[in-house]
Amino acid sequence: MQQKIQSLQRPLGTWLSVLLLLIVVIAPFYWIFTSSIKSPQEIIARTPTLFPQSFTLEHYDHLLASSAFPTYLVNSTIVAGLTMVITVTLATMAAYGLYRLHFPGRDLLFKVILVTYAFPGILLLIPLYDMLTRLGLVDTLWALVIVNVTFAAPFAVWMLQAFFRSVPHELEEAAALDGAGRLRVMLRIVLPLTAPGIASIAIYAFITSWTEYMFASILIVSDANRTLPVGLAGIIGQYQVDWGLLLAGATLTTLPVLLLFSLVGQHFVEGLTAGAVK
Repeated sequence: MQQKIQSLQRPLGTWLSVLLLLIVVIAPFYWIFTSSIKSPQEIIARTPTLFPQSFTLEHYDHLLASSAFPTYLVNSTIVAGLTMVITVTLATMAAYGLYRLHFPGRDLLFKVILVTYAFPGILLLIPLYDMLTRLGLVDTLWALVIVNVTFAAPFAVWMLQAFFRSVPHELEEAAALDGAGRLRVMLRIVLPLTAPGIASIAIYAFITSWTEYMFASILIVSDANRTLPVGLAGIIGQYQVDWGLLLAGATLTTLPVLLLFSLVGQHFVEGLTAGAVK
């Protein structure tokens, strides 16, 4: 009898832990969304309300019609999209060459890629700013794309190692015997088999560039080229904060990320855990 009670307590404890984790994770998103549809008086009320007592879309209307939020949204989409495409292309080719080809210095190159994450990114702020200034790229979206790819590509190459190593060499050898070149083997055989890994690095590159703030606040000067994190920070004034506008902007900013995770988030989890089982 005691063993049955213990066996029931284990799944119960697991479910309670999962429920607590969900509450911790979902609660901030719930609070942001519900507050964005409250009236200004209810938002700043002394007693907070868990469920909205009023409903209004005036914050969204003001955000989209009377602010530069649509411009920030377009800029962030361009930067995140280009970063994702370039990172996936470079990381896929680099990972294939690093983990499938044999050449002198391969192990050293792999260690160098890992060492790049031992230093904080802020150390590269001044050198990158000087380099981009000389190239005339400061205050352009390409500057953010270059910086984001610089930081996302090494981790993406490392993440793909488990997927490339899981593809049997015999498949490539059989394709080579049939006359397929190295590029065709990679495109027709290796890439379809490593699709979950490629999807995971695509999500990673998109999210890191979508939420990047430090370099975007330094490299971008004009309001027309600002991205969402910097643009939303500008809503916070020195003496007054429009909380409804800020909450509506935060809701619309997190929406694309949530949609992306709902569509291909499973592949991202597979990419993070692949090294443990492959």
